[in-house]
Parts: sequence; structure tokens; C-alpha cells
Amino acid sequence: MTLRVGVVGGTGYIGGELLRLLICHPGAEVAAVASTSRAGGRVDGVHPNLRGVSSLTFIPPDELGHYDALLLATPHRETMRLMPEFMRHADVVIDLSGDFRLRDPKVYQRYYGVPHEVPGLLGDFVPGLPELHRKALSAADRISVPGCMATAGILAVHPLAAAGLLTGEVLVDARAGSSGSGVAAGPGNLHAERSGMLRVFAPTSHRHEAEIAQATGAVVRMTATGVEAVRGVQVLCRVRLVDETDEGTVREAYREAYRDEPFVRLVATRKGLYQLPEPKILSGSNYCDVGFAVDKWSSHALLVSALDNLVKGGAGAAVQCLNIRFGFPERTGLDFTGLHPI
Repeated sequence: MTLRVGVVGGTGYIGGELLRLLICHPGAEVAAVASTSRAGGRVDGVHPNLRGVSSLTFIPPDELGHYDALLLATPHRETMRLMPEFMRHADVVIDLSGDFRLRDPKVYQRYYGVPHEVPGLLGDFVPGLPELHRKALSAADRISVPGCMATAGILAVHPLAAAGLLTGEVLVDARAGSSGSGVAAGPGNLHAERSGMLRVFAPTSHRHEAEIAQATGAVVRMTATGVEAVRGVQVLCRVRLVDETDEGTVREAYREAYRDEPFVRLVATRKGLYQLPEPKILSGSNYCDVGFAVDKWSSHALLVSALDNLVKGGAGAAVQCLNIRFGFPERTGLDFTGLHPI
């Protein structure tokens, strides 16, 4: 079986990662790449890493045909307005914007600053997080991939929350590389401004806070900081454990949750240079590493997770969902392990 796949919003970093993964996917044919700004131009003129492997050109969105799956790397707030039109072009739509991640339109308005234009569609989208929704994804025609920091936070917190091991608020401290701001991020992401900085760009109420709360049932308070790296997300979650929860209980909760997961690894050791998850060595890979440290003198723990924001935090998760939905082995097209050293 070969899927005919379309990509909309193919000029951004997420769009480029979708193309990198799909062009090499043995079960997919990239039949169209749509862009309003670059219609008529070659894809490898925007994504030079695709030179020699693709002769695709961008088409305007109004020339889209019908595809087995349409993957959307389009902007927040704009995607919801265009979604009814996008749904006409494919049997399966996988959305990487933020517009269909939250089920409650009131919560959406709080975190995105505008009313949701098609609230009746919110319940149609299955969260694109296989570790929590694999069965539903296998039959889903509408899929919404979580945000990168949300994915990292959810995968860190959910096993303990589901096991009833947490009490009180979850405090999330997220660090993200510059690619998370996209290709049109503005003067704040110029090299001269960003180099050497640790910029707290969301001291409170980052929109991924709502996604983590929705998925885990916890009360979440989140801060986000931009770091000098280009790729990568690392999330630190400070939690309070229920009384008499020891390190062994926490470790077993993670093992039980992720022992059969192809792209989640438990990293919590006492020796070596990489004792807890580190995003640098995950660049280009679809892995999310999770780990923890329990304070034996109190009931507190630090949960740590890391991933590549453009892959497991975006395009890789979308391809993983595509594989599940259409019956491919889940690892298809996603076997790259990352590099060390890098």
C-alpha cells in the first residue's frame, strides 16, 4: 500500500521535517506540498537538506486535490478557519497547529486569545499522542498532534498521575531551542539577540500548560525559557508525591507505562555523563527520554523529559500517528537514533 499524502504549510521548520520523513517513508508518496508564499518554487530551495532527494515544487493551496492523508503545518488561529476546507481534501487530516488540541473552547480562548471559530469540531480530533491514545488513533480520521513541550510534559507526568502517586500542583519548567519559534520568529530570535541568553519568554500561562493539565488531570503551572540550542526541549516537572512513595515505586510506574513503547525510554541512572534526559543527543530522532530524581528527605521529586521539538515534538509524532492509522509498523520511517557526539 502506498499512501498519497499532501503537506500544507511546507515552508516552515515543521513542514520541512514532515517532508524529510515522508519522502523517505517506504509507504508514502508526497503528492503535493502547498504554500501560499512560495508557490511555484522548488522545495529544496527552502529545505536544502532535501537536495538530490526531491524535485517537488510548492503549489498554491487552492490547487490541492484529494489525498489519503493531509498533514497541516499551518499557523495557530488560521488553521481553524480553514479546517472545513482542508477536510474536503483528505480522508484523514493530521493537524500540527494548536487549534484542535484543547477540547474546551473556553480554555482555547483563554490560552490563544481569540474565540474558537469552529468549536463543534473540537470533539472530532483525537490527540496525536500514541502512548495514551493508540487504540483511538488506529481508526481516527481527525488527529491533533500535541505541542512539543506539552508532549514532553505529558509523558513525564502522566504515569505517576495515572497511578495516583501525585498530590498538589505540578510545576513545569520548560526549556526550548530557537527552532520552536518557527522561521518567522521576529527580531527576538536574531543570533545577536539570542546567543548566550536564557530568555524567559512565558513566565506564566504558556498554552502548553493547558494541554498537560488536560491530559493528566493535574493542576499545572508552567514557565518556558528559550535557550541557545537550535533543536531540543527539556522539561523539568517538580511534583509532590503521596506519602510513602519511594524511588522504586516511581520507577515501576514508568516501567509499567512505557515498557512496550517504541519511542519512550526511561533514563534515570546514577553513573555516567547522561544520568537524566538530554535533548542534544536526541536531535533528529523520534524518541522522548523520561527520567526522575526522588528527594529521599521529603515527598518531592523532579521529573525530567527531553525530545527533539521538530520530530517527537512535531513531525515525527505526526508520522507515528500516520503509521498507526494506516496499519504500518509504528517505527516505519522513524528509526534514526540521533547522534553522539554532536
